[in-house]
Amino acid sequence: MKSWPIWSCDRSTFPWSYSEKETCLILEGEVTVTPDAGEPVTFGPGDMVEFSAGLSCTWDVHKAVKKHYKFG
Repeated sequence: MKSWPIWSCDRSTFPWSYSEKETCLILEGEVTVTPDAGEPVTFGPGDMVEFSAGLSCTWDVHKAVKKHYKFG
């Protein structure tokens, strides 16, 4: 996991689409991700999350987020 890049983002709301699968580990912060055709899910520190290729969603970052991530 230490070889996975780190991504961070301040409080914000934005649309996002995944062209390939992403696996991430939330290190800090809190975010709610709402799929375009689905229910919102909230993640925080310690959560391991997988986003499927083709997913379109909205990210609502409540507290600045820092995460490790890996595509593919």
